[in-house]
Amino acid sequence: QWMRTLAMPLRGTLSISGNKLLAGGSDGRFHALDKSNGDILWTLPYGGRFHCHPVTVNGRVYAGNDDGNLLAIDEASGKLLWRYRTKGSVHGPVAVANDTVYFGSGDGYLYAVGSVDGRLLWRKRTGAGVEAVALVDNALLAASLDNFVYLFSLNGRRVWKRRLPGRISAQPLTAEDGALFTPLSSPAGVVLGLRDGRQVNSLPTGEEITTSASPIAVGDAVLLTTEHGFLAFAQPKESPKTITSAPLQF
Repeated sequence: QWMRTLAMPLRGTLSISGNKLLAGGSDGRFHALDKSNGDILWTLPYGGRFHCHPVTVNGRVYAGNDDGNLLAIDEASGKLLWRYRTKGSVHGPVAVANDTVYFGSGDGYLYAVGSVDGRLLWRKRTGAGVEAVALVDNALLAASLDNFVYLFSLNGRRVWKRRLPGRISAQPLTAEDGALFTPLSSPAGVVLGLRDGRQVNSLPTGEEITTSASPIAVGDAVLLTTEHGFLAFAQPKESPKTITSAPLQF
């Protein structure tokens, strides 16, 4: 066990890659810490507050900041490889496939840039900021704060869009044939089919969803976080069944 004190708080999600813990701070510094003892392996002083979910693929760390930049950082050295600047904050995790990085921005666009050089390949506009993207079945899901979920092909063609009963700021839980979203101010999680975006199931919470925590799968259960605790659902067959609920422990 260990403890490490930094100059400013870390924001967003702490990511693990090999022996490294990766996270950005509110002071604009991005850190890599040794997972075993907390030693700081490197720090990139960039500027612009980080509040993101870093993703590491093929030795590159991708992280966004509040100034609208997506950064590609060398995982071994902490050297900045490239940046791509948008006009809105970049908070959500990126998706990477076929040497392309897909990500959303608070400026309302979904972007595709080259993973090696950060060159823009295409961008598509939605109705509001894009907080979450996910790869599904050789396509790309994008959740926008305009209450819509979009499905795009990997070359940027829109396949469908579907309105949900609330804004979507959390990463969806995806499966082979569907995706679970947790719209804010909605009393249920919503499962959409990937083929046409139609609702195929729902997971009622009994209260409005007020957190931006993503749903997770644990064994045969799906966990949803609410303001008062968490709910665990059995894997839906014909209708979802709540297994248990309990308050969160802090």
